[in-house]
Amino acid sequence: MRIKDLLKEQCIELNADKNINTKENVIGRLLELMNNSGNIEDIEEYKKGVLQREEHCSTGIGGGIAIPHAKNKAVKTATLSAMVIPEGVDYDALDGEPSKLFFMIAAPEGGGDIHLQVLARLSTILMDEDFKDKLISAKSKKEFLSIIDEKETEKFPEEAKEEKNSSKGGYRVLAVTACPTGIAHTFMAAENLEQKGKKLGISIKVETNGADGAKNVLTKEEIEAAEGIIVAADKNVEMDRFDGKKVIITKVSDGIHKGEELINRAISGDVPIYHSSNKSKESENAEEKEGIGRSIYKHLMNGVSHMLPFVIGGGILIALAFLLDDYSINPANFGKNTPVAAYLLTIGQQAFGLMLPVLAGYIGMSIADRPGLAVGFIGGMVAKMGITFANPAGGDINAGFLGALLAGFIGGYVVLGLKKLFSKLPNAIAGIKPILIYPVLGILIVAIVTTFINPFMGMINTGLTGFLNNMNGSSKILLGIIVAGMQSTDMGGPINKTSYVFATSQLASGNYEIMAAVMAGGMIPPLAIALCTTFFKNRFTEKERKSGVVNYVLGLSFISEGAIPFAAQDPLRVIPACVAGSAVAGGLSMFFGCTLRAPHGGIFVLPLIGNPFGYLISLVIGAIVGCIVLAFLKKPLAVTE
Repeated sequence: MRIKDLLKEQCIELNADKNINTKENVIGRLLELMNNSGNIEDIEEYKKGVLQREEHCSTGIGGGIAIPHAKNKAVKTATLSAMVIPEGVDYDALDGEPSKLFFMIAAPEGGGDIHLQVLARLSTILMDEDFKDKLISAKSKKEFLSIIDEKETEKFPEEAKEEKNSSKGGYRVLAVTACPTGIAHTFMAAENLEQKGKKLGISIKVETNGADGAKNVLTKEEIEAAEGIIVAADKNVEMDRFDGKKVIITKVSDGIHKGEELINRAISGDVPIYHSSNKSKESENAEEKEGIGRSIYKHLMNGVSHMLPFVIGGGILIALAFLLDDYSINPANFGKNTPVAAYLLTIGQQAFGLMLPVLAGYIGMSIADRPGLAVGFIGGMVAKMGITFANPAGGDINAGFLGALLAGFIGGYVVLGLKKLFSKLPNAIAGIKPILIYPVLGILIVAIVTTFINPFMGMINTGLTGFLNNMNGSSKILLGIIVAGMQSTDMGGPINKTSYVFATSQLASGNYEIMAAVMAGGMIPPLAIALCTTFFKNRFTEKERKSGVVNYVLGLSFISEGAIPFAAQDPLRVIPACVAGSAVAGGLSMFFGCTLRAPHGGIFVLPLIGNPFGYLISLVIGAIVGCIVLAFLKKPLAVTE
């Protein structure tokens, strides 16, 4: 943490006014300079912290120097202000001499011990009398900063070398963002982190693990040179490359909402070191803080994110087969009456049929790394085939989504157990573990366990499927209201994903109405906000109205995250309005009997939706309801722009 990074010209005053002749005047002027940084949310609150520190003991350290400081909740990011009073002021210094050179340190409450680090650095370099005299005699703010930079470079040469390397293409902070679907949260978190980095003057590079793969990938050289790394992800990302580095592991929503806090923490040094193997106590504690529930959620979302392309691609091809086929040729063979339809249906069914093994395989891989992939995949196949000890060929039962999900977790933890069991093998034969021991024993064990639980999973799946298929009238509409309303509660968060995963799971059982209701619910938040910013402009700022236009595209594309900035600023009004609109759209979708075979696509798959006209009506009415409720809840701005 270099002084020049924390001290800006607007926070410096040389040859201060002679009227600043008391300790109180000095603190007051330093506070004014500090406020120029824009990094203090409440200057009066910060002032209390400074004065409390002075009551404890004067920060006039002697030798003509005073360094008042405070770690305070009013501080957004670490900042310095500085002032020179050549004639000196009685600051109650420890040596009783007047103070001429002043530095004030502001540190955020959650910023670790950054204020102590800066205090120690200032105290060290100010021990040099020539350096101190040069600062007091500086003719300009630029010269003042240049003198500090020169001294820091001399005193901390290794740090200067690292900064030089960084200027050649390195970054102080690196980040990786990833969400289960890899569509919206991933890029929103990346954009926020980049914006906050620019605001703080801290160089940052963000790698996005989106639906189309990793972009802006971090290089080995960049990782080696970085001070800290942020991994904001709701699914597993490649972590071995960060071995030995200070890494913050958090959820992707923190990247969207807490970017500044994460960056400040990354450069503070108060971050545990990540170890990819033989974990240190620090990294183990970091995982414990994440919690079992959070860990399970990440493993599940890792499986779901890899499964979705198979479901979406296969589902749309199946829907296209029915759309292009001729029902009148042979109703009993609908979907395969024409060569084109038969081809599309066959390919779609093969892709769709892999959803459960892929789900289980990537859950297993998320838990146990690469050795867990094959074990989880076979567990998912055993669940999909419905194999039992009574019928090894399978086909009698349908363990479905729940069976495959459980098989994935079983497979992953079986491999972890095998890793521990065979961890003491001699190095000479350790190479056989990933190519022989893990796949053979892992596949056998997961197959036996999954075969054992298949009948129970089959009963649960059959019961749930039967219950949903028998729902009609008001009960079916109520289900649509609930699952669609859940889409708007946290817009891409755990509740939203619970609804989405439930709907996706029902695709494998042939319940297509739930998916249609869920997609309708997810499309409403951005559409409702877009409509409201268009027809009730006096409720929004100019910036919000411009963002509202973009939400038309996001809503039609089934990207509910477009509503997040609005919900974050005004959750008590925006979220209830969006939930109301989504619930209406979901209920109407169920009422009209709309169906959807693919879990994504938005308006672009409308021709493939069962009863597309009814679905369009559901969307329009839901968006209007959300818009009206939001307009009712939000008051017009005092002055429209």
